[in-house]
Amino acid sequence: PSRRLIKWQASPQKGKSRLPGREVGSRHPRAEAEGPAATAGNPRAPCESGSLAGKAGEASGECLPSERAGAGPPPVGRLRSRGEPMRPLERQIFRDYGQSWYRFRKELEGKFHPFDPLAQQPQITTDARCKLISWLIPVHKHFGFSFESLCLTVNTLDRFLTTTPVAADCFQLLGVTSLFISCKQVEVHPPKVKQLLALCCDTFSHQQLCNLECIILNKLHFNLSAPTINFFLEHFTHIRMEACETDVWEANNAKALAKGVAELSLADYAFNKYMPSLMAVCCLGLADQMLQHQKPLDLQLSDYPEGVLQDCLDKLHLLVSLNEDSLPLVLPPEISDQCLHLEK
Repeated sequence: PSRRLIKWQASPQKGKSRLPGREVGSRHPRAEAEGPAATAGNPRAPCESGSLAGKAGEASGECLPSERAGAGPPPVGRLRSRGEPMRPLERQIFRDYGQSWYRFRKELEGKFHPFDPLAQQPQITTDARCKLISWLIPVHKHFGFSFESLCLTVNTLDRFLTTTPVAADCFQLLGVTSLFISCKQVEVHPPKVKQLLALCCDTFSHQQLCNLECIILNKLHFNLSAPTINFFLEHFTHIRMEACETDVWEANNAKALAKGVAELSLADYAFNKYMPSLMAVCCLGLADQMLQHQKPLDLQLSDYPEGVLQDCLDKLHLLVSLNEDSLPLVLPPEISDQCLHLEK
């Protein structure tokens, strides 16, 4: 069957849209701003069924959470650096089911991991994907959502891109709809549709988002519980806590820093080729190096060859070096103070 290009016209804008620019592989948008913000085109007629033809190649913009009318600055998302030891019940559950659950989730990685999702996208570039995810990161922090929600959002976005060509003017809507679907899976209080539309400066309608949600769910056959980097970070951290000689604070510090590194990697298309379990163990390995831990995580627990681990570690090292000014913004102060400055 032929692949239909998903595209539609947006509703008339009620305000300006803004999108921070960033080149793939460059410094994070929090560290620098590149050029004027992108703005959406002229007002267009609302779609009737969620798939009307729009202006091909027209870029849609985003309003940052703090730019909405009446909205104050978004709360700063802080990762926990020091946690309590596992409670007895939690520890026992991990001992009974942790390894079997890990093996089950690891076997599913290949099914849920989208390799090269932009290969069949004529209008969506790696730069556009980078900009969208770089915008979704502060959005998810603004609402106080978990890192698991962000990982699922990116996975849903990329998997849909492997199934359906998407027009540039509805790429932002795909991003917020993916966030909406992911939050309904794991968050106690998922966002309301009108809140997400407000972040897009009301460029899209309620019906458009709901229509796209149905399209995504059908294209993915309702298979949404993808193994994420966050899941494997938690698993490897539990393994460290089970080891009697491991400091609980040290394990939590490494996890907090690893989440910050993993967050940076989500927007970089170069890391799409790595499985979540590989990314998780390498992020923890790099975190141990940066924090100079005396008893780092044994990377061989992941069962990946040493060459594969080193290749991923080298690329993460480069990513952190390019973003060493913005990485502290997603970390607790006590973690940032411990990090060593990596040589570029």
